Amino acid sequence: MASVHESLYFNPMMTNGVVQANIFGIKDWVTPYKIAVLALLYEMATTKPMALLDRRRLNKLILPLQQGPDLTFEQFLKTVEECCPQMVNTVKLRLFLMADRELQDMEHFFALLPNAFSDSEAFKTSVVGEWVSRLGERVVVLVKSPVFLSPCLFMRQMLLAYNKLSFSQVYKLYRSLQQYCHRGTRPQPNLSAVTTEDMELTSNEDTSVDPMEKDELDTGPLHQSDLRSDEARGPLSQKQAEYFLARQAYLLKNDENKAMKPAKLQDELNNILKFNPDFAEAHYLSYLNSIRVQDIYISTHSLLHYFDRLILSGGEGKSNGDEGYGRSLRYAVLNLATLHCRFGHYQQADLALQEAIRIAQEASDHVCLQHCLSWLYTLEQMKGSDSVVLTEDSVKMAAHFCLPYLASLGIQSLVQQGALQGVPANKLLDALRGTDIMHWKQSLSELIDISLAQTASIWRMYGKSTMAQQQAQLLLNMNSLEPVNFGVQQNNTEPFAIALCHLAELHAEQGLYGAVSDIIKHLMQQFPPHTPHAKLWMLCDLKIQFEKAMNDGKYHLAEPHVTAISALNITEGLYRKAQLLKALNQTSEASRILQRVQQLSEKTKNTEMIIRVMLATAELHWDSSGFATALPLLLQALALARQHNLQSLESETVLHLAFTQLMLGIPEQALALVQDVLECVLAHGSVLDKARALLLAARCQAALAASGPEEHRLHGVETAVRTLSEAALYFSQLKCKQRLREVYYLQARLHHTLGAVSERNESALLFRLHNQELPPSANTAVPLL
Repeated sequence: MASVHESLYFNPMMTNGVVQANIFGIKDWVTPYKIAVLALLYEMATTKPMALLDRRRLNKLILPLQQGPDLTFEQFLKTVEECCPQMVNTVKLRLFLMADRELQDMEHFFALLPNAFSDSEAFKTSVVGEWVSRLGERVVVLVKSPVFLSPCLFMRQMLLAYNKLSFSQVYKLYRSLQQYCHRGTRPQPNLSAVTTEDMELTSNEDTSVDPMEKDELDTGPLHQSDLRSDEARGPLSQKQAEYFLARQAYLLKNDENKAMKPAKLQDELNNILKFNPDFAEAHYLSYLNSIRVQDIYISTHSLLHYFDRLILSGGEGKSNGDEGYGRSLRYAVLNLATLHCRFGHYQQADLALQEAIRIAQEASDHVCLQHCLSWLYTLEQMKGSDSVVLTEDSVKMAAHFCLPYLASLGIQSLVQQGALQGVPANKLLDALRGTDIMHWKQSLSELIDISLAQTASIWRMYGKSTMAQQQAQLLLNMNSLEPVNFGVQQNNTEPFAIALCHLAELHAEQGLYGAVSDIIKHLMQQFPPHTPHAKLWMLCDLKIQFEKAMNDGKYHLAEPHVTAISALNITEGLYRKAQLLKALNQTSEASRILQRVQQLSEKTKNTEMIIRVMLATAELHWDSSGFATALPLLLQALALARQHNLQSLESETVLHLAFTQLMLGIPEQALALVQDVLECVLAHGSVLDKARALLLAARCQAALAASGPEEHRLHGVETAVRTLSEAALYFSQLKCKQRLREVYYLQARLHHTLGAVSERNESALLFRLHNQELPPSANTAVPLL
């Protein structure tokens, strides 16, 4: 079932996708890469016969090129070629003309830049061009479409920075351009020639920041191929750092696969912090990056450094303010609590929550207090305690302070707890419907995803596979309501992982293992093993592989899966181990393990597992012919299933009761029970459940025909044969040879009763072939149901 506490993480860096970053004090300077961007802008402005679609693509490319880290020459050309192949040769020719000739050609290029922009058709037709051309008439035109404004400002910054260079610095820049174009790698200029002080754009800039020493400054730009080279990299400019942090933080939240690899991102953050150790938001991004790989040490280290930098920056004096560093500090302590919750350090998490509550109370920050209360009841749930009262109080307070996001999270949590405690299904679905209306009104896309995943999980728990599949498909095919930045959508969150896992399990139940393999491959790509939600698909895949091996009778292949499942979920692992031991006829050991699973399930209030343990224990009584002793367990399991609206488990329990009555010599009652649940099983059950139900129905029909009058005997046997044929079809879809062997045995006996010699011989031959294929351990463990 979907977990809601993941949505409570607060990121102080993100405000509508924008990083609230510190000012570096490092101004923009001219680099060979930026000259290449200027050459691209120059050719765009002077090239008149250009397709409209190509111009649009290049306009979308300009801003990332300006704000992003410097690229190598090959990377730059490849990026431009992807947008407009015709422009690559023109830009390359312009750069080589400057690099292969003399210094005055580069001087001439910078002299031509302003005229090229003012004379271009795109500039004249833009609002900015209209404002410039009519400036002499003192006519002011509002800038309504600043399509050309950003390139003009970039050009102005580069011209101002270039004009501040001395002749020796210009010559070294020219030499760097030659190396950049001819070797295709980032040059390493003489660092003593370019200082922060020389690169200031205006003389009235804030000079309170001490300039960096000349031997420490590396003006070479950063690019992807040099992320491992600590000696060759220099500091990012203010805009580059802001853009880099904003992009990586957004990608980590929405599509982690498109973000930088954890090692590369950490290396880049270390480079940023090397030149500005007090950059608090870089420490926070390091904390987010460390969580990706479940590194408790570095994540805690980065978060504590985040606190320290806020205090050193003077944030302590603003601790009572609604904005600023005081607000970030409160949420930083809250993030420390969430970090300990993630790693299961409940005592440390409780202490951090108390500290966050104290700071929020001092600042009268009701929003932060509500976040703390939400995490408080989440922490109680993780401990296994009853948190219904805390959750209800959180929902009431969130509604009082008009916080629909937190109120909805609380309702989702209450629905989840109610489903596990047996609250009627109509009340749960009504509550979800009410929250959905609020989500759509407020355009809360993330909560819509959680609600759909929660609904799919509830339907799946109730045994309504069709409804569960519908909700999962609805979630996967729904477009996000959030603004899409950086070309990604929010598709790597926990609700999407849960929906895909549901689909994988539903396809596996129908025997469609090819589709299951495709879904698992997609999950592996979307949620790599180091991500927090990878545990979901790992456990799902292992359970599917275990069930497949058990159905095939390959118990030696199922045993390794038991160990792997136990590493992810101890209760599920022990239950599968008991199933394997029961199949191997080790009943005493299986009974001991089932008792342990029962204790764990009662402690965690896992009603589904409690019922499954009761059914497995009843099957152990069958093996020892204790059918009468199995009845109380089955009746207790049936009562629990009906109390918690678990229709799938209820049907399975009824089938167990029917088989018990059949073995006790009451075929009429057994057949009546089977017919009561057969429609539900055929509509929502798995292929194995359908086959088992039909096999049991055939056995009841055959037993009833044997004890009935002679005139109805042959008709009853023919009905049982048809039912067995249908059961064999379902078993063959799963390649369940052990079950097929039993079906063919019964068919041979019934055909012999009917006098059908050829059909009897055919069924007997199939029985013999399957009996020879099965391993020796399976020959002694014939399933009863």
